[in-house]
Amino acid sequence: MSQSEVRIDKWLWAVRIFKTRTISSEACKRGRVTLNPSGVIAKPSRMIKVGDEINVRKPPVTYTFRVKALTQNRLGAKLVPDYMENITPKSQLDLLEVVKISGFVDRRKGLGRPTKREGRELSKFTEEAYFGSDDGWDFEFDFNDDQDME
Repeated sequence: MSQSEVRIDKWLWAVRIFKTRTISSEACKRGRVTLNPSGVIAKPSRMIKVGDEINVRKPPVTYTFRVKALTQNRLGAKLVPDYMENITPKSQLDLLEVVKISGFVDRRKGLGRPTKREGRELSKFTEEAYFGSDDGWDFEFDFNDDQDME
């Protein structure tokens, strides 16, 4: 069965740009999907045809795809190149690499999950505090419910 037009949200889901059709529709509703170089915001019900260019903004990158064939059914990953061509500019893909690298290098101390090293230091500190250390520094905590702190 040959189709001349398909809904954009179905196509984006079918070619695995979005994990679910709901996410695909939400992206369209929020203005993250535009059609052709003109930049027209695509509603989820917008019909697309072969040859259309679709821009999908997934911060920090805006991907660009060219429609090679139409489908409404979810495809296997190996079949996706038959239905779309990724024409995202190299500058956008380079931006993605920079963000991936800087996410690990520029993490400020105290933000996010502790690193393995920070976890070991934290464990060592808490063990010494609760079980005492070998250097004679024993900590004792006194929790009296009778005293009011002011």
